[in-house]
Amino acid sequence: MSTEEKSPFTEHLGELRDRLVRSFIAVGIGFVAAYFFKEKLFEILIAPLVNAMGENENTRMIFTGLPEAFFTYLKVSLLTGIVVATPVLFYEFWMFVSPGLYRNEKKYFLPIVILSVFFFAIGSSFGYFVVFPYGFKFFLGFATENIHAMPSMKEYLSFASKMLLAFGFVFELPLVLTFLARMGLVTVPFLKKNRKYALLLFFVGAAIITPPDVVTQVMMALPLMLLYEISIIGARIFGKKNTSEIDEEEPENQDNLSQSDTVNQDDHT
Repeated sequence: MSTEEKSPFTEHLGELRDRLVRSFIAVGIGFVAAYFFKEKLFEILIAPLVNAMGENENTRMIFTGLPEAFFTYLKVSLLTGIVVATPVLFYEFWMFVSPGLYRNEKKYFLPIVILSVFFFAIGSSFGYFVVFPYGFKFFLGFATENIHAMPSMKEYLSFASKMLLAFGFVFELPLVLTFLARMGLVTVPFLKKNRKYALLLFFVGAAIITPPDVVTQVMMALPLMLLYEISIIGARIFGKKNTSEIDEEEPENQDNLSQSDTVNQDDHT
């Protein structure tokens, strides 16, 4: 009896191990390939900051430790490897949770993987092209004639990588909530009822993830509000219908049938 109970758990652990190994291999391949272009990739990453700095000769990027530049290039290559491997990562993730789906629901598996990569790319692009320029101008606005901004490579990479990954993953909200609705864990009335609490969590989460300024917090919370409304639409279309809704429809159908029967009887008479 104990072996029968333990075997499914060990099988899930083995499957999780295999998928993690494949994910690490994909990230490793991306890391090695990206390392050959590390300088160019870092230039692309700092482009929003360079544009915000403008032509101010007193503002430039530095590194304060001898090995800082080397480790920064390694981290840039790793970040690029993670981004490049996102199709594999999302594929392995959804394959791990796919046993919870019915056979007819697994036909949506490939579109889910594609949409996962799409939403991640949209979120990261939103952070890079929209949030970064406005955020950097806000921070650099505190510089004066006597106070110059000299960001280090390590600090900038830590900030940029956290923000890009955060925006990429928070834009997965519609897919996650739609999947939970499909599994029957959440419903459309539940999402509508708790909309105000969700908005509060969005602003609190944005305050934790983003730097302590109102601009970037709002620029993360506002897209989340829109994505939450998209999630409600997705849950209405693909989510499981609540039993109460089915029970409400059945009496209506029965009333329609009874009315049609009475009309048919009157016609015969």
